[in-house]
Amino acid sequence: MKITEIRTRVVNWKQSTVPPQPHFCTNPVDLLELPADSMGSFRFHSWLLVEVVADSGHVGIGNAALAPRVTKQVIDLYLKPILVGKDPLDFEYLWQHMYRQTVAFGRKGIGMVAISAVDIALWDLAGKFLKQPVFRLLGGRTKAKIPVYASRLYSQPLDQLAAEAAQYKAQGFRAMKLRFGWGPTDGAAGMQRNIEVVDTVRKAIGDEIDVMADAYMGWTFDYARRMIPLLEPYHLRWMEEPVLPDDIEGYAALRALNIVPISGGEHEFTLLGIQTLIGAKAVDVIQCDTNRVGGFTQARKISALAEAHQIPVIPHAGQMHNFHLVMSSFNSPMAEYFPPVDVEIGNELFWYIFKGEPQARDGFIELDETVPGLGISIDEDALKRFEVEE
Repeated sequence: MKITEIRTRVVNWKQSTVPPQPHFCTNPVDLLELPADSMGSFRFHSWLLVEVVADSGHVGIGNAALAPRVTKQVIDLYLKPILVGKDPLDFEYLWQHMYRQTVAFGRKGIGMVAISAVDIALWDLAGKFLKQPVFRLLGGRTKAKIPVYASRLYSQPLDQLAAEAAQYKAQGFRAMKLRFGWGPTDGAAGMQRNIEVVDTVRKAIGDEIDVMADAYMGWTFDYARRMIPLLEPYHLRWMEEPVLPDDIEGYAALRALNIVPISGGEHEFTLLGIQTLIGAKAVDVIQCDTNRVGGFTQARKISALAEAHQIPVIPHAGQMHNFHLVMSSFNSPMAEYFPPVDVEIGNELFWYIFKGEPQARDGFIELDETVPGLGISIDEDALKRFEVEE
């Protein structure tokens, strides 16, 4: 079997979106005090679709959400020329070739995102060719079904926030994650607003459901060090990305407070980067994303490394590429799940692009072992709602 073609398309959402409210979610540019809502800098309404075609007639699907136009260029100009004509089942060799071909400029960030999208497509193709779901190729089923946590609860009027949290509880979710809306530039008053958000969610769902909280890189170390002790009464399962991802010493110092477990890795892009986090004792939970850390070829290595250190891997974002990783690993106790809603941040776009993404029932999703590959297909009719760049 040989690769005959690699197709890339950027799809841009052209329908209406839900504008974020003020203090919707903290983020790294909050400290610049921009006149417009800063979360707009992190909204993405485009997605990259990758299709790897083999002479067997099978087509593997991969995707990327970070900087899709630039990622497309990396694939078209640097990865496609070295992959066409190769055996798609040589995962490790092909991964090493892509990585070493781009390491001078793409070691982290966009280069690795491009490799990830292609690698995911290669595993999907292999599953289809071998008539097996990807999780079977990765090691097989470790759970009857996957527990998932509802991941939304952006900052909003407290009565609406309480109603949303209560809705997820009624739907059977046993865990959910909220977003902080205030950061260092908002001072002590903003700290109290953050506490009100956590308090509202906790009171709405009670103490028998896990709550996690995400600062999305929007705090400084000083602010986080003052904020975290205020969170102790709420028994958070973890505090996510409290500082910038390169501040590994800051992560380690916040974890050493031993008040709230610290999670990170969403914006880490390599196996060696995760090894550095582990070596620094910086995180209690690793949140790498399969379509950022090099696809399945590297994500499975990260899972094994983390298991050796007894640190759970709970990948960033839902989607099938992460669900298959979680299914195949005892070290991944649950997965993130973005509820299908109207487009706001852009996390929801995959619901509008793919067929086959599983919807949660009673706080779980199931993977059908009779469906080969990832179990998704591109909804070509739905792409009429997008502008498509080929």
